[in-house]
Amino acid sequence: MGPKGEQIGIVSVNDALKLAQEADLDLVEVAPTARPPVCKLMDYGKFKYESAVKARESRKNQTQTVVKEIKLRPKIDPHDYGTKKGHVERFLKAGDKVKVTIMFRGREQSRPELGFRLLQRLASDVEELGFVESQPKQDGRNMIMVIGPHRKKSETKAHTAGQAQNRPVPSPRAAAAAASRPAASEPAADGAAVSGPA
Repeated sequence: MGPKGEQIGIVSVNDALKLAQEADLDLVEVAPTARPPVCKLMDYGKFKYESAVKARESRKNQTQTVVKEIKLRPKIDPHDYGTKKGHVERFLKAGDKVKVTIMFRGREQSRPELGFRLLQRLASDVEELGFVESQPKQDGRNMIMVIGPHRKKSETKAHTAGQAQNRPVPSPRAAAAAASRPAASEPAADGAAVSGPA
């Protein structure tokens, strides 16, 4: 194949190397398993650079899925439950998955329905932000449930960036000018009303 992708045809290796030298390009084997092998005339350094740039761009658009973990006990205080629920909501808003673990101790292990009810309550409290990805299941002394966000992390980043762009930012000069201007409705020292700048 030529430098612009045109077909040259079946050529001997020596002739192909000669063509590459004349065009000041490299002879690169594209499909070594084909019969006969397919080679292309190209600038190999430029090709490597462009493929590295493409790989970097695709990595930049990818987002790492992070699984955050929250640990609860079956006999959790209402205030502590509210705090933990707030953490779960914050993680889901950020686009992260949340692994909720109920830890059973001693006699609590004989009452797994308490943990199950607690996990169901948490899932219903945060259902507008996320959904139950894996149902509660007993794992030794623990009961585990995973909640996934409705929005992916990339969508969340785009949404928060869009909100930041739409928000008007007051300039420092305008704020300073508004603070230094006297109010028009204030009476003057001699009792006459101020009518504005003269």
